[in-house]
Amino acid sequence: MKTAAKIAFSGLMALAVATGAFAAEYTKGEVTKIDTKQKKLTIKHEELKTLGMPAMTMVFVVAEDAMLDKVKEGQAIEFVADRVNGRITVTDIK
Repeated sequence: MKTAAKIAFSGLMALAVATGAFAAEYTKGEVTKIDTKQKKLTIKHEELKTLGMPAMTMVFVVAEDAMLDKVKEGQAIEFVADRVNGRITVTDIK
């Protein structure tokens, strides 16, 4: 019986991920600086609820270099940040 419960739980988790039940939470912010050499963005942002951080201006590394081409200084954005290898990283921008 325990094996059946594990299989059912695994199936539910896979379904939840596939349907976006664990969708990333976007935070509103404004790009204040772009450092292409260091692959970093400075963003004045609202509270980062998923990381337990209040609203502030801070520097983030980007997960992919192409993200730097998607933004310009002064641009309002919505982004996802997460801890990646111990660094707070922008993982998505829309």
